[in-house]
Amino acid sequence: MQLTHRGTVVLKTPRLLLRPLCLEDAGDMFRNWASDPEVARYVSWEAHKSEEDSRAFLENVVAGYARPDGYNWGIVFEGTLIGSIGVARMSEADLNCEMGYCLGRRWWGRGIATEALRALIDFLFGQVGFHRVAAVHDPENPASGRVMQKSGMTREGTLRQNRLLKERFVDTVVYSILRGEWEAGT
Repeated sequence: MQLTHRGTVVLKTPRLLLRPLCLEDAGDMFRNWASDPEVARYVSWEAHKSEEDSRAFLENVVAGYARPDGYNWGIVFEGTLIGSIGVARMSEADLNCEMGYCLGRRWWGRGIATEALRALIDFLFGQVGFHRVAAVHDPENPASGRVMQKSGMTREGTLRQNRLLKERFVDTVVYSILRGEWEAGT
């Protein structure tokens, strides 16, 4: 068994467009989510101080698109770029990956992250061929866990102080969905 990498292709849901990010997205990224300390609170990066910070981040993302296993999308809602979602880690040998997502605070609580996560799960199983898809969240951010649950993922447990995040060790709650569970639900 092996993965069939597709790269970051355009994905559509009833309300969302998931598309590759580009350097021209720096302004929207900075304004809509990356500059907000509350949005950056549970992620590995610090809130962006300027549009240039967002551009530098996007330069790395865009460079990753040269590889067929680079998976990073911008989340577009009602014509506006409001967040990002993608594969943060993967193991080709084990056919598994871990996803991450980030959404501007103004769009929290509308089911957008759940809709985007479901679309990505469908793509990663249906097109790429993963066996297991996971996501993690900080226990202090239970809303992210609810997104994972609503997306069909199962809570596996808590890894104690397993990540060094902004100079402190933090727990992570692990959720996953297996190919057979996804197939049974589709």
